Amino acid sequence: MARYILRRLAIAIPTLFIIVSISFFLMRVAPGGPFSRERPLDPTVLANIERAYHLSDPLFLQYLRYLGNLLRGDLGPSFVFRDFTVQDLFRTGLPASIQLGAWALLISVVLGVVLGVIAALYQNRTVDYAVIGTAAIGITIPSFVVAPVLSLVIGVWLDWLPTGGWGQGAWQYKVLPIATLALPQVAIIARLTRGSMIEALRSNHVRTARAYGLPTRSVVVVHSLRGAILPVVSYLGPAAAGLVTGSVVVEEIFTVPGIGRYFVQAALGRDYTLVMGTVVVIAVFILLFNLVVDLLYALIDPRIRYD
Repeated sequence: MARYILRRLAIAIPTLFIIVSISFFLMRVAPGGPFSRERPLDPTVLANIERAYHLSDPLFLQYLRYLGNLLRGDLGPSFVFRDFTVQDLFRTGLPASIQLGAWALLISVVLGVVLGVIAALYQNRTVDYAVIGTAAIGITIPSFVVAPVLSLVIGVWLDWLPTGGWGQGAWQYKVLPIATLALPQVAIIARLTRGSMIEALRSNHVRTARAYGLPTRSVVVVHSLRGAILPVVSYLGPAAAGLVTGSVVVEEIFTVPGIGRYFVQAALGRDYTLVMGTVVVIAVFILLFNLVVDLLYALIDPRIRYD
């Protein structure tokens, strides 16, 4: 197992290098720049600013300098948020995104798996149709529709929860963003669990367990759910990375100071270093979560070995 983990980490290094390289050059190909304005700056002033940030150097030299700084853990200064480095922004924004994403992921897994199992046990009945119909609605309605509706109904009309802000991390400010993040994930996980659970309930070893007279709870939880949960675990890798690193739409609507909101403003302002820093953070999370998912396979399914 240890050799497998080391091998995966070794493979992740060139993968991250390729992601960083492609993102760096794509950002520079896009028109405009961090100091482009509707009213152009004086050419002399613009030249001095670009020289100060080394933007007037040849592109390949900028690329090598960025890789050298990245190896030292330096993500560079932000061009949009003056007097702040990218690390400063992540230090304040990443904890908020992680809190929202972690709670949304936990709620999604618990509710999604429970609803999927119930739908599979009552296949082609009213409960099954209700779960599938609700899941279809949750998948098709985008977050930028769900968030304003929740904010209007629960925050404005009923006045139960605040409609925006962070409030020093108070739980009242987290409920609506977490609900908005969790709803589509609950729907997707419920559908995945239902499909794999139906297949597992029809498998030969589950029929044998029922023939031996094992309790229904044991048949469902131990013999069926253990194999049916594998597709859900596969989905959790990229889903967890996306939730934990922040949602662009949700953080913008609820004015949460997370890195997803910074990413939008950085992309609009051509803040090269902040966009690259966000790409690096998201890539690292995806690589780590995919490794965790592969390790969970071996814990859930004894037939999988990484020796």
